[in-house]
Amino acid sequence: MKHKFPVGSTVTFTASNISRPAASGTYEIIRQLPTEGDDCQYRIKSSTEAFERVARESQLAQS
Repeated sequence: MKHKFPVGSTVTFTASNISRPAASGTYEIIRQLPTEGDDCQYRIKSSTEAFERVARESQLAQS
C-alpha cells in the first residue's frame, strides 16, 4: 500500500470519537509509518502542540 501524503505536507486532521481526545485542525506530516491493516499511518505535528501524534490516512485530508 502506498502513502498518499509525502513528508512535509500540510493536512487537515479529523479526530476520531473512539480514540483518545485530539484537537482537529491543520498538521504537518513528519514521518510516514508502516501500514496497519488497510490504512497507512503517519506521524503528524501541529504548530499549536508540543508533541507529535500518530494518525491514520483515513483521518487526514489535503489542506
